[in-house]
Amino acid sequence: MTYVVTISATYGAGGSVIGPAVAERLGVPFLDRAIPGAVARQIGCSLEDALEHDDRAATGFERLLASAARLPTVTLGSVDSTFLGATDDQGRLLYDEEFVEKTEQVIGEVAASGGVILGRAAASVLSEHGTALHVRLDGSKDRRLAQAVKMRESAREEALIRGDDREAAGAAWHPPTMRDLEDNDRARAAYVRRFYRVDPASLSLYHLIIDSTVIGPSACVDVIERLARERAGEPDGGSGIAPEERETG
Repeated sequence: MTYVVTISATYGAGGSVIGPAVAERLGVPFLDRAIPGAVARQIGCSLEDALEHDDRAATGFERLLASAARLPTVTLGSVDSTFLGATDDQGRLLYDEEFVEKTEQVIGEVAASGGVILGRAAASVLSEHGTALHVRLDGSKDRRLAQAVKMRESAREEALIRGDDREAAGAAWHPPTMRDLEDNDRARAAYVRRFYRVDPASLSLYHLIIDSTVIGPSACVDVIERLARERAGEPDGGSGIAPEERETG
């Protein structure tokens, strides 16, 4: 079976926790930061430059959208190719359209062999994929912020256990704020809106939408795994119980 799951997650919704857990359950790769690295290698730019286009980096997106604003048309699959080779006011080559195209290429390669993809507008990129499961994780801002704070504190504690004092100090120094949440939400949404002309919160993009601030991570993973197996055509959704073994009556 080839399992393909795309996860769109707002800030604090737990995508970075739920996504890897789903991938582990399904026995497929999890792609998050791996995509910018792969894209950077393909277009010959530095990883730092590629991460500026990451849909989790608000600062990078301010620069991305500043240059993308000059692009008159955007279509599914690429940005208007007439701007290939244009430069910004600092003389840097604008390769936003190439970044998007290469990111889509990586997503397509993952979809061919199976994987869980977090972000990257993957639900839009793979909207025509016959068996992919598209999931949206969300929740109220207040609950997402509270969850983000807990996750940050958990990361700090894990760093302390590993003896990584630098990481632990960094996590403790800047707990998430409502401004962080809103900036990140805006940046992630901007990527999808700018390059795919859709609202990332649109119900039409997803098969499953979960308030992951109310439903626990384990339950979220259970549901996503079951539906991913069903979408892939696995009998009984992979429950492990053959139909003839079920109790009747």
